[in-house]
Amino acid sequence: MTETDENFKSNGKLLKTGIAGSILAAICCFTPVLVILFGSLGLSAWIGWLDYVLLPSLVLFLSITAIAIFRKSRSREISQ
Repeated sequence: MTETDENFKSNGKLLKTGIAGSILAAICCFTPVLVILFGSLGLSAWIGWLDYVLLPSLVLFLSITAIAIFRKSRSREISQ
């Protein structure tokens, strides 16, 4: 495998991770999934802290997705 193929494969994994994490964080941020889950498990005291964890994680995963898209487009330009 050449270095370009390895970079392209690495960027694909990075993109998949970013998209999956973004979707998961968005679902948990904008729907009451975690509120219902924590309430049913008796962990409702943690509900107040969810925004401090979910919003930064959403920003993190969206940033990972943007970096992966940038690197993927850049590697295509270099390989041509």
